[in-house]
Amino acid sequence: MDWKLEGSAWETKSHMLLGQECLLEDIGEDDVSESFQLLQIDMECESQERGSLPTGSVTWCSKNVQRKQKHWEKIVAAKKSKRKQEKERRKANRAENPGIRPQHSKRFLRTLTKERLLEAKHSGPRLCIDLSMTDHMSKKELSRLAGQIRRLYGSNKKADKPFWICLAGFSRDSPLYEECLRMNDGFSSYMLDITEEDCFSLFPLETLVYLTPDSEHALEDVDVNKIYILGGLVDESIQKKVTFQKAREHSVQTARLPIQEYMIRRQNGKNYYSEILAINQGHVPVAHSPSKE
Repeated sequence: MDWKLEGSAWETKSHMLLGQECLLEDIGEDDVSESFQLLQIDMECESQERGSLPTGSVTWCSKNVQRKQKHWEKIVAAKKSKRKQEKERRKANRAENPGIRPQHSKRFLRTLTKERLLEAKHSGPRLCIDLSMTDHMSKKELSRLAGQIRRLYGSNKKADKPFWICLAGFSRDSPLYEECLRMNDGFSSYMLDITEEDCFSLFPLETLVYLTPDSEHALEDVDVNKIYILGGLVDESIQKKVTFQKAREHSVQTARLPIQEYMIRRQNGKNYYSEILAINQGHVPVAHSPSKE
């Protein structure tokens, strides 16, 4: 069966060749050369058309993809135009108001904050948070203290002359440390010192100033050669003179924030005033006190 098919195919091919020979005999040599030239042109055109056809997703895409691509290009162009307009607006605003502080990039601000904190670490001032009184605090009080530490660190970073903060009496396996990790994003990368040592054994006693509301001496300025201590205590039962008695036991100088001298009380219907501040609230007046070099 296969031999018969091959024979018939050979006969068909031979007939085609005979027909082409007869055709060549009927036409002249010039016509033959012209026919071959036309045949060559047709072959070149066909090859060019095949080359222009889509052969993959790189050179060809559907109308839907093309529409999405055009839409995306419009979005990118609009963002570039918006950034350019915002840049020109800021430039014009700085020209009109030369006294306004220029806006810096986040990277620049992070670098500046790091430099200021490292400068405070080497040359002062320093602020020590006494966390040795957290053993008897409830979980709710520990959570509040962890939140105060976060706000203290955040406000200190923004200060023009920040303190270098030390968390003393702070164990990494304590419930407070776990609470700080849970509540404060990036707590493990905070730029501060953490030590289990007590603040009274960590620094010379003559350099310490314990800030307590029960002290008789008002803090009028900040000495960069002193280490100021804030009691890390959240006590809902409001025990009196806890930090003051602790400072007296170690013969450490005490001071209070000048709330009575400089802060004006508003009319309060409940007639209740308190000079006991959270550690992040106590940091603000200290940070804005005049420094004594």
